Amino acid sequence: MKKRESGFTLIELLIVIAIIGILAAIAIPNLLNAVQRGKQKRTMSDMRALATAIEAYAVDNNNYPTSACPGGTFTQSPTVLTNTSQFSLLTPTYIAQPPTKDGWQHYFYYALDAADSQSYAIWSGGRNGSTSAAFCGTTTNFNDDIIYSNGSFIQWPEGSQN
Repeated sequence: MKKRESGFTLIELLIVIAIIGILAAIAIPNLLNAVQRGKQKRTMSDMRALATAIEAYAVDNNNYPTSACPGGTFTQSPTVLTNTSQFSLLTPTYIAQPPTKDGWQHYFYYALDAADSQSYAIWSGGRNGSTSAAFCGTTTNFNDDIIYSNGSFIQWPEGSQN
């Protein structure tokens, strides 16, 4: 009597590898998209926290903090927040540690209206980190800017992103 050897055939192994490859091809792009969307949401949350501290400061002092911005309207190029000392007026009373970087580890930007110091904007350059001209409405690209101004987002991500 001949004893039958146990194990997998080459065809069975190739089929299993093909199935795993198909599942990975489907899952990996969705995972990468979810990671980028998480970075967007973290950025938006940090911008809201910073804006809340700026608004609280403005209520107490009747103007927005100017130490982070030498001037210019917020439709022009904003100032980079390279360290927390630029918002030293906010700490520790209004916010313990002001966020300076977005979800992609690029620095936020801050701009104050030079005319009357009654308008401000917090800017994120998105995934690519570069700022562009502001426009109102939604974005569909991870590279697009996210802009928070005077209590609301004026440019924000929505829908499927690429």
